[in-house]
Amino acid sequence: MSNGSNNDDAAAGHPGLDAVMADTLLEKLSSDDGFRALFHANPIQALADLGVDAAQALAPVAPGVGDPFYCMTTTQLASKEEIAAARTELQAHLTRAGNHAVIFCFEAERIASALDSN
Repeated sequence: MSNGSNNDDAAAGHPGLDAVMADTLLEKLSSDDGFRALFHANPIQALADLGVDAAQALAPVAPGVGDPFYCMTTTQLASKEEIAAARTELQAHLTRAGNHAVIFCFEAERIASALDSN
């Protein structure tokens, strides 16, 4: 049974997501308004609700600077359309080992630049 994480990069602050969990996350971020609101308010709780073990261990506390999953916080969450358009790149980013200090990967109008700098 999958726990939703790729534990190869646990030392990076939080483990990467496995491909199925990353796909589920991106599907919900590109289609589900309720989930989007939760993710924007508290990405740890949103990931915990999806079944990501590393997030379940931290929920319900929202991430602060330097905390695991802080890299997923946003000031303004990217639109459903922006996330859908960058889905392949975001999937690769979320499942890649050792890149989870990159912030702004879900920030409106900053997805491409955040992923390009990675």
